[in-house]
Amino acid sequence: MQNETIIAGFGGQGVLFTGKVLAYAGLEDGQEVTWLPSYGPEMRGGTANCTVVISNEEIGSAQVMNPRAAIVMNQPSLDKYEGLVTPGGYLVVNATMVNRKASRADITVIEIPGTELAEELGDKRLANIVMLGGLAAKADYLNLKSIEKGIEKSLSKDKKNLLGLNIKALQKGAAYLK
Repeated sequence: MQNETIIAGFGGQGVLFTGKVLAYAGLEDGQEVTWLPSYGPEMRGGTANCTVVISNEEIGSAQVMNPRAAIVMNQPSLDKYEGLVTPGGYLVVNATMVNRKASRADITVIEIPGTELAEELGDKRLANIVMLGGLAAKADYLNLKSIEKGIEKSLSKDKKNLLGLNIKALQKGAAYLK
């Protein structure tokens, strides 16, 4: 089975990092994976999105029209991706950064105050991982232990000291929904 996830937000919100973590988590589970980052020339403050496809079969294309899941970190991303999530899929919304509720009834909408929860941990830059934890708590194709390993593999040598905090953020996002 193939599962597609789009992560979207402003540059600097960790969108591409989140996609990389998810891709490594898929590899940890022995799956086929594609990771396709996309960002504007501004990088920080411009728009960014990342598509990750995880499958137990060979993947035909990294491009996705209707993902099974979308993590949206801000209002423009909610506006753009809400309508694209396949019926029965998941829409994870950073409720701290949007000014409206999602309107679809044919998908599972997961609202998490990601930025607020990250600030409780001491760093709002952890909001991306909080949001990923929320998706992992609901989606049947994600495994928290594999995501933890994905975080470890995604952190550069000079950021390895942030592993524990990122794992706490992942767990906080998952626990928020329980």
